Amino acid sequence: VQLVESGGGLVQAGGSLRLSCAASGSILGIGVMGWYRQAPGKERELVAAITDDGGAYHADSVRGRFTISRDNAKNTLSLQMNSLEPEDTAVYYCAAQSAGYWGQGTQVTVSS
Repeated sequence: VQLVESGGGLVQAGGSLRLSCAASGSILGIGVMGWYRQAPGKERELVAAITDDGGAYHADSVRGRFTISRDNAKNTLSLQMNSLEPEDTAVYYCAAQSAGYWGQGTQVTVSS
C-alpha cells in the first residue's frame, strides 16, 4: 500500500488547511492510522491517530484545533487543521504505523 499526502501549503496564523492521504489499496483492517509531523531540528511526533472503527486520539498541542478522520470506503485519511499557529509549521506525514506504511510528507508552513 502506498500513501500519498496532499493539501499542505502556506497559510497565515489563524487560518485552516485540510490534509488528505490517499491509499493505493484498502485501509480496512490495516489498523491504526495517524498523522505525524517533523519540524526542522526536532524529532518526528505523533499529531493524531485513529483506529479502524473511528476511535481518535489527538495530541495535547492540537486538541480542539485539529480533527483526524478516515473513510475506509474511499481509502482516505484526513486531518482538518484550524486555528493554525506558527508552531504547527512542519512536514506532515500520513502513516499506517503497525503495517509499516508511510507517505512522503507534505509541507505545512504557518506565517505569523
